[in-house]
Amino acid sequence: MLLAQEAQEAAPGGGDVSSGELWGRVLPPMLLIGFVWYFILLRPQLQERKKAEKLRDSVKKNDKVVTIGGIIGTVTNISADGTEVTLRVDDNTKLKMLRSSVQSVVTDEKKDNAES
Repeated sequence: MLLAQEAQEAAPGGGDVSSGELWGRVLPPMLLIGFVWYFILLRPQLQERKKAEKLRDSVKKNDKVVTIGGIIGTVTNISADGTEVTLRVDDNTKLKMLRSSVQSVVTDEKKDNAES
């Protein structure tokens, strides 16, 4: 019995692993996974969200916009608090919606080429 216990203690990798050794083995890969997750998934998503928010804040009267639902219209009015916009879809149709529902601003290529 005594020889069996000594053999188990002498065997490398055999026996219990202390919590310090375990964290030393587990922590670096976990940190690496965390950094990769941040730089590949989270950071680009946050940048895209900031870009969309900046676009929504820059919407002004007479801009042609596309909503999240696919409605294309021209901004005719922006509420005093800036949370709602009124879109003119055609001659007689006006829609009032939240500013956050604006997905993009449609620009004419001719205007862009003339400015540059």
